[in-house]
Amino acid sequence: MLEPQYEFDLDEALAKIRESLQGEDIEKFRSDFLDYHLYDQAQIYLALAPEERITMYNYLSANEMADMFEIIEEDVESIEAYLLEMNNQYAADMLANMYADNAVDMLKQLKDERIWLYLRLMPVESAKEIRALLNYKDETAGAIMTPEFVSIVANQTVRSAMAILKSKAPNAETIYYIYVVNVDNVLVGVISLRDLIVNDEDMMIGDIMSERIVSVNVNEGQEDVAHKIRDYDFLAVPVVDENNVLLGIITVDDIIDVIDEEAISDFSGLAGVDVEEQSENPFVAASKRLPWLITLLFLGMGTSTLISQYQGLISDASILSVFVTLITGTSGNAGTQSLAVAVRKIGMQDDEEKNLFRTILSELATGFISGLVTGVSIALVIGVWKQNFILGGIIGISMLVAITVANLAGSLIPVLMDRLGFDPAVASGPFISTFSDLTSVLIYFNIAKHFISTLM
Repeated sequence: MLEPQYEFDLDEALAKIRESLQGEDIEKFRSDFLDYHLYDQAQIYLALAPEERITMYNYLSANEMADMFEIIEEDVESIEAYLLEMNNQYAADMLANMYADNAVDMLKQLKDERIWLYLRLMPVESAKEIRALLNYKDETAGAIMTPEFVSIVANQTVRSAMAILKSKAPNAETIYYIYVVNVDNVLVGVISLRDLIVNDEDMMIGDIMSERIVSVNVNEGQEDVAHKIRDYDFLAVPVVDENNVLLGIITVDDIIDVIDEEAISDFSGLAGVDVEEQSENPFVAASKRLPWLITLLFLGMGTSTLISQYQGLISDASILSVFVTLITGTSGNAGTQSLAVAVRKIGMQDDEEKNLFRTILSELATGFISGLVTGVSIALVIGVWKQNFILGGIIGISMLVAITVANLAGSLIPVLMDRLGFDPAVASGPFISTFSDLTSVLIYFNIAKHFISTLM
């Protein structure tokens, strides 16, 4: 007989938990709450009122709270308000019971004085591990690694290695990979849990370990680490210093967070807005978007100024003004497409010179082909529509050149920004669109100028 599928109803769970909290029934609360999945516990916790959460802290140990609290970081804008609800010692103990990398992520959201307060209240060993991670530069391997891993030495048997694994497993973030080190803690090999299980207990670790180790430097960028884990399909990767001393590991769940952060950053850049913006207050939301919009407004005025320089041309052939937005809009769309492809390829770390050159040439060719097909199509449509194939030709040629230039800009600008050390996603869609407006207007009216006599 099939077991019933687990389904979570937040409203039902909240009613049950609130009943036990209001009735001060500790046993019922603990039985009900701890029976839920950690993710569901987090949803209940976030839905409770502050005074109800304060009661919870009296019913759950700091260790029990730590298991659940690690889940909520991704669901809230700031963790500080929740930590301030707790007794300082309770909050410090809870952070100390988390995996060190997760505790560091939370502490980095706090003011320095509160960070040091919690560190002083923690057990010495936990505080030492967290302090070490806090010193690493943001968005590096060191900043996202965890020191909770299992290591063994080569000159021991599988039997003794299994004993070490069993003793360290409860505090390790993952046990699927066991790292082999020498007396100086230098990484010399790696062995999987599967290899430990299937080999004879009297086999020596040195005989079955793999010496082909893929590791990352502690100062390596988190994006590079993400690409390495993706390329090798690892569940975790070891982090070493310049002397190959094993410092920690980075697990795939942390890399998923990194990939999510980078995707959000790219989307934000392409849109010119923080897509993680959580404020429902329209005034707050507008205040965050206005600086970029005002910047683009002034850049857009450049297009208006440029068009004003061709007032005489427009007066002589007013039909030209009808198709300005057609050309600027299409070239802007083409530039944004090219930008998205270029940012993606940079993100894939195809950063060798030949690859970048190939990307730019490819986008230039793509722009020319797209512009040619689009230009010919619009030339025929306008020629038939307005019964003026000279006008259609002007629009078609302008479309061809404008799209080609927009594609070139869309691929070249993020590459140049990446070379200069800036985030290529900052070359956002709105910026490329504004740039395309300027160039396409310039192209359109200069081509039209050569055919003005045939239009009059």
